[in-house]
Amino acid sequence: MIAQGYEYPVAMSHKGDGQVESWSERRLVVRSVRHAQAAEAALRARVAKAMAQIEALNQRGRGKKRFATVSAFRQAVVAIVQRYGVEDLIWFRLTQHDTPRAVRAYRGQPARVDHDHHATVEVRVDEAALETTMRRLGWRVYGTNQPVTSLSLAQAVLAYRSEYQVERSFGRLKGRPLSLTPMYVQRDDHATGLIRLLSVALRVLTLLEFVGRRQLAAEGAKLAGLYAGNPKRETDRPTAERLLEAFQDITLTITKGPQQTDRHVTALSPLQQRILEILGFSSALYTRLCAVSAEPP
Repeated sequence: MIAQGYEYPVAMSHKGDGQVESWSERRLVVRSVRHAQAAEAALRARVAKAMAQIEALNQRGRGKKRFATVSAFRQAVVAIVQRYGVEDLIWFRLTQHDTPRAVRAYRGQPARVDHDHHATVEVRVDEAALETTMRRLGWRVYGTNQPVTSLSLAQAVLAYRSEYQVERSFGRLKGRPLSLTPMYVQRDDHATGLIRLLSVALRVLTLLEFVGRRQLAAEGAKLAGLYAGNPKRETDRPTAERLLEAFQDITLTITKGPQQTDRHVTALSPLQQRILEILGFSSALYTRLCAVSAEPP
């Protein structure tokens, strides 16, 4: 199971050009299991960090801040729970302590009793509130006007998960491997040219990925060997970056002599040959580089 949910209809209408258009929209309320698990782990981590920092306030010693009043201690605790966004999930109680300490007479000073004022905090997790919050994690609402006969709830979830996301292309353009930013150019025409060049490279990456995934889907096959440290891991949705990384160890050696030029290219591995196959390329792309001739190929 990857998700669970339910749906309900909503009557919609819009008035335009003097006419009222009415239709029924389906609201799909879906909880992603993986998204909920990730959100729950992040929430528990925030709670644990807040608890540890609050409990550390009770520690006494050199370099440790002491709180003489409950109000000062409360401000420190509230700042921690607000920083981690767990105000409603942690219960705490502050206690003021007044410890008398006898001081002996010394050099004409009479004996006296000093009082050590300090506050402590008792903290615990509100398990009921935490469970209630976790039940609300991972939910999303989708809207569609497609009838259930043509798009069921399960089909809608799968369609949403496989949709094209233009944000991913922008992420590629700004991050690895294209690295548009930061841009160390001074002239505007250089910046324009760089953006256009990287846009072409982005199209190449997108096309490589699309063709590879389409071919694997047509074959009903998966590709293994793309993940370092886990060569048996398979995927039917490889990224263009991983496909290209499989070719990073190929070396072309060129030796120029008085009569001819010799070339040697690293032999293609079975994985590299398979990638060329699903992309519709021939291994001759590499083998023809090894031709021995007086002229470049």
